[in-house]
Amino acid sequence: MKAQLFFTLACTLAAAFAPAQDLREVHFSGILNDYSPSTVSGGPWEIRGDWSLDVQRTGTANFSADLNMETSDYGITSSGVDPTNPATRSPHTHHIVMTNATVSYDPSVCPANSPATTGTSAVVVTGPATTSGNGSPASFESKGASTLQVCITGGSEVDFSNVTLVYTGPATGHFGPQPIHGVVRKVSTQ
Repeated sequence: MKAQLFFTLACTLAAAFAPAQDLREVHFSGILNDYSPSTVSGGPWEIRGDWSLDVQRTGTANFSADLNMETSDYGITSSGVDPTNPATRSPHTHHIVMTNATVSYDPSVCPANSPATTGTSAVVVTGPATTSGNGSPASFESKGASTLQVCITGGSEVDFSNVTLVYTGPATGHFGPQPIHGVVRKVSTQ
């Protein structure tokens, strides 16, 4: 037991004080699968898509997400629109990009209602996000920049299992201010 504790402590200290040239690039990817609140225009929206995050040796990260959105069943039935007509769901796409975003490792800044914040591992990426809508700038982009926080957290058995995206700024009018939830499917180092 003491040997295992010493080994764990030695690895932790070695990682904490490793020279910058020993930092590895880490690639995360997964899927998003959530809903916006009903309080946003046209909502609640179903939000589905793929995301990826590359943490660079420089201590910055690049994030991207490709989303499909459409009005949810609740949104359609509560508005009195024909739920059997797919065109009434306002299907559309979004591409979200952050480059050279700030990276930190403090799980306490992640949303309280994330599926797992009990683990000790977290990657938190924050920065200005550019968001397109159907291949053009999203309508809220003209109102100013939005910031995105991406939290990758886990639990006692899987270090990195969950992801949340939280917008601040004009994008909250479409996505809402709450966390958008997803799953980590792959983690790899280079």
